[in-house]
Amino acid sequence: MSQTVVVIGNFDGVHVGHQAVLRQAVRWAGEDAQAAGLAQPLPVEVVTFWPHPLSVVAPAHAPKLLCGLSERIGRLKAAGASEVRVVPFTRAVAAWEPETFVESILQPLNPATVVVGANFRFGRGAVGTPDTLREVGRFDVHAVDLLQMCKAPVSSTAIRDALAAGDVAAANAMLGRCFRVRGIVELGDQRGRTLGFPTANVPIDAGLVMPADGVYAGWLHRVGEPGVRLPAAISVGSNPTFAGVARHVEAYVLDRDDLELYGVDVVIDFMARLRGMTRFDGVDDLVAQMRRDVTAVRTALHLARS
Repeated sequence: MSQTVVVIGNFDGVHVGHQAVLRQAVRWAGEDAQAAGLAQPLPVEVVTFWPHPLSVVAPAHAPKLLCGLSERIGRLKAAGASEVRVVPFTRAVAAWEPETFVESILQPLNPATVVVGANFRFGRGAVGTPDTLREVGRFDVHAVDLLQMCKAPVSSTAIRDALAAGDVAAANAMLGRCFRVRGIVELGDQRGRTLGFPTANVPIDAGLVMPADGVYAGWLHRVGEPGVRLPAAISVGSNPTFAGVARHVEAYVLDRDDLELYGVDVVIDFMARLRGMTRFDGVDDLVAQMRRDVTAVRTALHLARS
């Protein structure tokens, strides 16, 4: 097997910090190839883990994820990975000594260079460090410092914290894109249609993180229709005015009551939080607030008044 540049990490969300690591790896892949007299850059092989290691070693502390595995793989390839190797994370893998990790995961990829984040840890008890990789593997190792934003490191945890606070603008800045929810539109109670605000109801994946309850401005896209986005008022919560219990995501596409979205695969992008979730005393108060929400969405998305 020809030599490669190997990048290791969990990469939940493939945020701007992860993207920076991939850019560095692509640069080193070119430099390593040039040093070896090769015409083409070395392949960039990304090693990631599924499920999240904490869900195996400490399930009570496992975080909800920023995106699913297929989306993670797609975003890693878009960021520069030639191939993505998914390591099934098990208790046996968690118990590996650093030497076993290197022998089982890295050596078969024949790395000229290994790239990790500066905080990368591996092996039983997380005893392995970038220095351990150098000592055990005897290949070049680059430990990339965490990207800083507003004097704080960008991390998947920081993004989850921002979403938990409803600060989708901060989360989007760290992701380098809009936080999004994707799903097949379900038939709801159709209450929104009777109120004049028909909504697309998208189920919440229990394994994925969700923004705090509230109303947001954003966009709805039908999957498979690139370039077509529809402005939307988005509600996350349980409809407390109607004594709802289950959390769900609903998107009202502004000025559209003609859309047939049941059974359609859609993506909802969150742009800005407008307000928290409120219980209203009656339907009239709710409808009045929904009209104000629509006006606020237009302002947040810089749309012309209709």
